Amino acid sequence: MATSAGRSPGSTASLRAANTGRVLSVLRVTTATESDIPTTQADLARLTGLAPATVSSIVRQLVGTGLVETDPGSGRRGTSVRLSRRAGIVAGIDFGHSHVAVGLGDLTGTLMRHRRVPLSADHPQAQGLDEAATLLENLLDEEGSSLSEVRTIGLGLPVPIAAGVVRSSAILPGWVGVKPQQVAEDRWGCPVHIENDANLGALAEHRRGAARGYADVVFIKASSGMGAGIVIDNEVFRGSAGTAGELGHLTLDEQGPVCRCGSRGCLEAYVSTATIQSMLADQLPGASLEQIVRAAHEGNVSARRTIEDTGLYLGWGVASVANLLNPALLVVGGELAQAGELLLGPVRQALRRHALDTVAATPVTTSKLGALASLTGAVLVAAESTDLLAD
Repeated sequence: MATSAGRSPGSTASLRAANTGRVLSVLRVTTATESDIPTTQADLARLTGLAPATVSSIVRQLVGTGLVETDPGSGRRGTSVRLSRRAGIVAGIDFGHSHVAVGLGDLTGTLMRHRRVPLSADHPQAQGLDEAATLLENLLDEEGSSLSEVRTIGLGLPVPIAAGVVRSSAILPGWVGVKPQQVAEDRWGCPVHIENDANLGALAEHRRGAARGYADVVFIKASSGMGAGIVIDNEVFRGSAGTAGELGHLTLDEQGPVCRCGSRGCLEAYVSTATIQSMLADQLPGASLEQIVRAAHEGNVSARRTIEDTGLYLGWGVASVANLLNPALLVVGGELAQAGELLLGPVRQALRRHALDTVAATPVTTSKLGALASLTGAVLVAAESTDLLAD
């Protein structure tokens, strides 16, 4: 029985395609993470387990197609090889509660340029995509590229998506009932991969940020809402319906404040930018989170106490996650991460208080990628979803 590409599974052509895929898979990683250390053909032979002659033949073929570039080294086996930026580009789109960010990346998943604009919290889906389309067009113009060169788009949303449909009305009410992959692919005419924004942040921190080198990680995105991205054994864990990581709706107090999800006493009702601003509305009216953090550093007792209390609540929730999953590292991202140790100190204190002894010392750190974590993850997903050998 022939394959969909017209090659029988055991044919020479099928074997060569598989070997070419192995070479490209290695180049995705080495081009992205070791750009200052050239990857030679000898390295490719060692990392793929292929014969040096086979690697040389494959590299010549890939150079001819424009997928890779080479630089002469010391002898034929010393030639360095990397993915070519001319082979195509990918895009990432990150929708938040009140913003959209768009970035362009190469086929290694490296973010090359990006832009971000604010959106109203209740923006309709069509308006959000219009804003994203404008940003994407501007970035492509700056890059000297066109939409036809975009191979794949990764799109992040801060909502649970079940069976391809946005179900929650709490965070993006203008997107409820929308099939985001379908509308985005209709809009841009290329493959689009949808992912939760916290999962994208977890992926980015695991591959390029603070969690690099850790197999089991929890990334907490704390901003206007709260979610967690979970990495287990180096893979993002999504759960049976794709909604794993809804940490913000862990109940702390059944008699507590009403959460926007309709429940009472959710962690998100105690830990969010809006909650902090509301608590300080009398002392610091109209202050942004950045201004509140600055005031806390400058000695404002109310601002400092509010951030500390927020950290204690966050640590209470994180302790539950640590007890259940026993991660090697906890990474705090989102807007609240800008508070740094003012927030993390109380998080660690609460972790010691509420977690088992075996996990109470789990390291807690802030995101290395900051506001770009989810966008970086969107670009990574787009790059890794692209079939490099497709026409």
